[in-house]
Amino acid sequence: MMPDITVLAATGNLMVSEAFRQARPDVIAAYPITPQTAIVETYSKYVADGRVHTEYVNVESEHSSLSACIGASAAGARVATATSSQGLALMWEELHIASGMRLPIVMANANRALSAPINIHGDHSDVMGARDSGWIIFIAETAQETYDNTLISFRVAEHPAVQLPVMTTLDGFITTHAMERCELLDDETVKAYVGDRIPQNPLINGDKPVNHGMFASLGGAYFKVKRAERAAIDACSPYIKQLGDEWANICGRPFDFVDAYACDDADYIMVVLGSAAGNVRTVARELRAAGIKVGVLRIRVYRPFPFVEVREALKNAKAIGIMDRADSFGSQYGPAGLDVRAALYDLPARIPTRNYIYGLGGADITLASIKQAFDEVQQLATGSLDEGLYYLGTR
Repeated sequence: MMPDITVLAATGNLMVSEAFRQARPDVIAAYPITPQTAIVETYSKYVADGRVHTEYVNVESEHSSLSACIGASAAGARVATATSSQGLALMWEELHIASGMRLPIVMANANRALSAPINIHGDHSDVMGARDSGWIIFIAETAQETYDNTLISFRVAEHPAVQLPVMTTLDGFITTHAMERCELLDDETVKAYVGDRIPQNPLINGDKPVNHGMFASLGGAYFKVKRAERAAIDACSPYIKQLGDEWANICGRPFDFVDAYACDDADYIMVVLGSAAGNVRTVARELRAAGIKVGVLRIRVYRPFPFVEVREALKNAKAIGIMDRADSFGSQYGPAGLDVRAALYDLPARIPTRNYIYGLGGADITLASIKQAFDEVQQLATGSLDEGLYYLGTR
């Protein structure tokens, strides 16, 4: 039976709110912060209007919001929240507690620059700061994909073999606030896909008492827990793929860890994350029309990092550009640059790469600057340009 589809003009923030509504969380604890505010503002209206039966907890800070989510999730509730930028930074302590306690919390993050200087616009500084916290991380390109990723996130987080928190992210103002054509599936179809949370070891269970958040004394208990956490995220890729494919079969939109455009025969490939991918593909189409074999690889699932898929898509390229909307100060490359180069390490032939930092603090990424990067990657393949890290679009 085909699902009922409502076509609407919607922002990414609205599509997250709708995905949350259809997933029916028991508890949402959140604090407003630009450019995420509309997500929880809209959801609070759903609560006030009686459209959902969620316990919405008004808290005094983002640290408190994730703390409340941790308690509710440990008790056995389905839990969601949303934040951005400094809010995500304020949650840093709780990020590790949520993943270390194996709590399937779903959090939407509107990717935004971190201070200083103060900036409210989009880049990936915040989400990249959380990349090693043990959360599964999706990075959406469009409002539609934000909706899909968010619904998939609930299934992934709560899968018995995963039991990890998931961050479903969208680029601040570019995806959060821009209006797009989107498709919303009917509530019953989504309800059947997401299902109910069946808690594994709920804190509130008189028949089977458990402890959460215990002190790990000497003797290696902490070490063992962290090893188990690593094993869990390493093993979750097949479940992400399975549950993403299930949703793809329902909605008709493909799901994969990476989105490869014209990479099969490409000599020069640009790797990108998030909302800039559309502009990069636009330039790639123009270059293809001019007879230059270029491709674009967009990474959709950032943690666990899809090393196999990335390596397979890039293995035949002559040179590669890697676009990072965040820097990793003190390292040789940006965050995605480090991961992509690590994925390429075991290939028989070494492929030169050039890492571009772009668009920090919402700075424009123009078609001309993207073409410049493609031109430089072609020169890189001939040996006339050096590898390394370069800022694109600023002096």
